[in-house]
Amino acid sequence: MPTIHEFVTTEGETKDPLIEERQSPVPGIVHRYPDRVLFLATDFCSTYCRYCTRSRVVGRSKRLVGKKRWEPALEYIKNNRQIRDVLVSGGDPLTLGDEAIAWLLKRLRAIKHVEVLRIGTKVPVVLPQRITVNLCKLLRKFHPLFISIHFTHADEITLEVENSVSMLADSGIPLGSQTVLLKGINDSPETLKALFLGLMRIRVRPYYLYQCDPILGSSHFRTKVEKGIEIMRKLRGNISGYAVPTYVIDAPGGGGKVPIDLGNVLSITHERVIIRNHEGKEFVYPNG
Repeated sequence: MPTIHEFVTTEGETKDPLIEERQSPVPGIVHRYPDRVLFLATDFCSTYCRYCTRSRVVGRSKRLVGKKRWEPALEYIKNNRQIRDVLVSGGDPLTLGDEAIAWLLKRLRAIKHVEVLRIGTKVPVVLPQRITVNLCKLLRKFHPLFISIHFTHADEITLEVENSVSMLADSGIPLGSQTVLLKGINDSPETLKALFLGLMRIRVRPYYLYQCDPILGSSHFRTKVEKGIEIMRKLRGNISGYAVPTYVIDAPGGGGKVPIDLGNVLSITHERVIIRNHEGKEFVYPNG
């Protein structure tokens, strides 16, 4: 839901904090890392997160949608042999029809140097009925295919969502979650513990916990980084390592995802490393 707080702009906020548009060699492609690209297949989502890093474009145009509009992006990937991994996102690519999804994935899979395909989506959470038997049959033809699902809170893990996710997992698709740390919504160890354990139960591995991007009018969503570090410290050691995501900041200015150090390495010398565990106790590891 929009709020009046979105009219408050604070220092460091911009429309495009990750400078995706400056790292876009052709429409629909963001090329930030050497061996992988972000393929923006659509500007449409089945929900509009108010903190979305792409809120400047999502729902505002249709310039990315359609086979003719995808051709320059496909040609770019084909002509850059260092690209081995393509993340199809948007918008939300699973809002496209089955025929369009199949056409795009088939074209990508036909590029020999593309080894891995990934899809970023929130559809299994907010439009679970979109995950159908036919869609799952379609997707399983394009392995290795991974899906990253945007979860925010354990309350989203409804029976319908669990069923949609199970269909994808039963199709052999590895599933991960991406969660944004949001003030007053999920910024407590208890809330995130419930979410991450709930995700493990439905076969979704917590992948990233994002510090909220500084888009325009987002200060009411953003926590202090110190709070995120403290939450992660409390989670580490209290739940399985499989259930603990990597806490990252997507560096403003296009620097990419930077893992946030929890301060567990206290010192390193030639002889030893002093480390601190989740209980705050210190231990010595012999260094070489």
